[in-house]
Amino acid sequence: MAEKVLMKGNEAVAEAAIRAGCRHYFAYPITPQSELIEYMAKRMPQVGGCFLQAESEVAAINMVFGAAACGVRVMTSSSSPGISLKQEGISYIAASRLPAVIVNVQRGGPGLGNIAPMQCDYFQSTRGGGHGDYYTPVLAPSSVQEFADMAAEAFRIAERYRTPVLIFADGMLGQMMEPVVFEDDYGPTADSSEWALGNRSQTKRQNHIVNSLFIDPYELKEKTEKLFEVYDEIRKNEVRYEMYNVDAGPKYLAVATGTAARVVKTAIDELKDQGIEIGLVRPISLWPFPYEAVAAAARGVKRVFTIELNMGQMVEDVRLAVAGSSPVEHIGKAGGVVFTPVETINLLRERCQ
Repeated sequence: MAEKVLMKGNEAVAEAAIRAGCRHYFAYPITPQSELIEYMAKRMPQVGGCFLQAESEVAAINMVFGAAACGVRVMTSSSSPGISLKQEGISYIAASRLPAVIVNVQRGGPGLGNIAPMQCDYFQSTRGGGHGDYYTPVLAPSSVQEFADMAAEAFRIAERYRTPVLIFADGMLGQMMEPVVFEDDYGPTADSSEWALGNRSQTKRQNHIVNSLFIDPYELKEKTEKLFEVYDEIRKNEVRYEMYNVDAGPKYLAVATGTAARVVKTAIDELKDQGIEIGLVRPISLWPFPYEAVAAAARGVKRVFTIELNMGQMVEDVRLAVAGSSPVEHIGKAGGVVFTPVETINLLRERCQ
């Protein structure tokens, strides 16, 4: 049986990525994910990998672009304003149909904000983030174990669909310590000959040219339409969510993800003992969003609550899913202030009267 190891979330996702075959990592330090880059600086040389602290976030994402074009498993990480600086590079990677993994351990914003945990990058993460028509699959963990497990899963999705994949964590998950069990085998890497640069004389494979610049509008139109055919496949195959206390037919429904969902589960258990039945849908894939699951769980409930560490972002997707069948109310915290269980219990009890 695999041994449990007590680790911070930042360290756990780094170790899991290495075990999943990541041998190239480029980043720039920023709190609250600095432990991730520090861990990679120590471990990458031990496994024969390439670690490089770039001169900026812009440089780091373009190094990721280059490594992905060469067919290797590559990852970067940052926190909110650093991810903003990476957006142009991420859009290049998406347009060039290259796989890469980006970890966002979010902090308070807008602007430089602070170093406290928030979920204020939801719009940026689920709507592409850079210019143009594109999406990035987004996975949202709610425990250190899940954070670690998502490293291998993110690489699998990235390589299957040739797309950058974002892991949507927050400062709380990055800094908290929990027991983690690592898999012995994370599966094989994909055949990078489908996308990596090369020429026939050296590799006996088809020539590949990596490009995201299409001057001819009709060529760009065709490339974008093909990109959206890939996104349709991702929508069909990669929706993920967790249901909690939904089978009994609750009178109310909560939708929360990440750290907020942990607190909501505690509140649901306590309120259940008081005779107040609230179910929870926890979106794990934020894009593609589990619209059908939320819609099904919301049928017949008196009210739907979205609990977020922001001023109201995921609530828009929840309203689209519910489509007016029940009132939807946002409950949020800004500035990096995290809900306490007692506070959440009281807020939900008041609204369930």
